[in-house]
Amino acid sequence: MKFQPRYSVAPLPRCPGPVMPDHPLILDANALQDLQVALLSRSPYSASDPVRTHSVGMALERQRGVHAIGSDRRKDFDTWPGTLAYTPPGVDVFSESATGGEYLVVRWSGGVVEEPGGHRGAYRRIEGTGHAQALLAAQHLRRLLLEPAPDALAVEQATLDFVGLAGRVGSTGLAGLDGLDGIDGWAKRSGRKSGADRPLRTVYGRVLDRIASDHAQPLTIAQLAQAEGKAPLRFLREFTQLVGMTPHAFIVETRVQAARALLRRGTEPLASIALDCGFTHQSHMGTAFRKVLGQTPGQYAAASKATAVRG
Repeated sequence: MKFQPRYSVAPLPRCPGPVMPDHPLILDANALQDLQVALLSRSPYSASDPVRTHSVGMALERQRGVHAIGSDRRKDFDTWPGTLAYTPPGVDVFSESATGGEYLVVRWSGGVVEEPGGHRGAYRRIEGTGHAQALLAAQHLRRLLLEPAPDALAVEQATLDFVGLAGRVGSTGLAGLDGLDGIDGWAKRSGRKSGADRPLRTVYGRVLDRIASDHAQPLTIAQLAQAEGKAPLRFLREFTQLVGMTPHAFIVETRVQAARALLRRGTEPLASIALDCGFTHQSHMGTAFRKVLGQTPGQYAAASKATAVRG
């Protein structure tokens, strides 16, 4: 297994939009080969990728841009955290974004995908939103990859756990994603996203925009819910369903991401960064960093500086 301990040098295409199959797909787990994992940082990118391997990716941050999947037709995309995507070999992907967003991708060769009845080759990109368990697994894998000296065995196990949650890999094929039936479950989620969830995505897209712009300010569920005319409990339920994490967890993640960007610059003291990013004090930021990334802000800053020096 290969992994890149911090970030990919060349950005890979990310999170194109959903394609909805109407039946499950089957993967021979015994044929997985050359497992690779990469954590892609938030940065502008434009990339073409003639995919020659299977890949499963998880969006850890929201990102917007344009993409073309298996064709020359470019479309706008708006990918939210908690979006899980499977891309089979042979699907050409073009994607670009002015900002990018942190993204975890696992790739492997082998493992022929079949449709029921023995038909080979699922030549479709499949995407679904709000995958809470897979998101937690991806965030755990991120913590391991961000360690100054990642434990290769721990990374390997966490990668397999993530792939397993992306469609329980076993002798019976892909099944059991968040209580649904594997990639067929992705289709059900993707269908919901493109149909019944479209009005909700409009509403909660505004919520994500507000959190992105106001994360340095005090925010409460009651405030966010009231702004959209929602009861707090309904707001909590719908937000969590769509994003794969609670509003509180998303706000903390947003603040940590903002602090990470400032720490990588290395020009501001920790106390100032904490206040600028919405934490009440430096210790509050430290607690959030340890919970989200498994390290302190100082450790993260030192590791980022060492990575920049290496080059």
